[in-house]
Amino acid sequence: MKPVNPSPNDSAKKADAELLFKSILCALIGLAVLVAPSFMAASGFRATVASASLVGWFALVLGCAFGVLYAVRRMPSAKASGRPPH
Repeated sequence: MKPVNPSPNDSAKKADAELLFKSILCALIGLAVLVAPSFMAASGFRATVASASLVGWFALVLGCAFGVLYAVRRMPSAKASGRPPH
């Protein structure tokens, strides 16, 4: 019996879903790193997290970029089908 190959449309949908997941996850990690020091008690760990703000900004910008890429990928499929994007 031959294995069933997914259609190109199915693999594109899966790639879009993974991109959206990465976008949300990166943005949340970035926000957590940026906001966490204000909720932590003064300690060495707080200073370490606060000094990682550059990493937080990078993760936030990367998450937003993935979100924009997801929106750009979804636009042509919405225009082709004549319906608004999900």
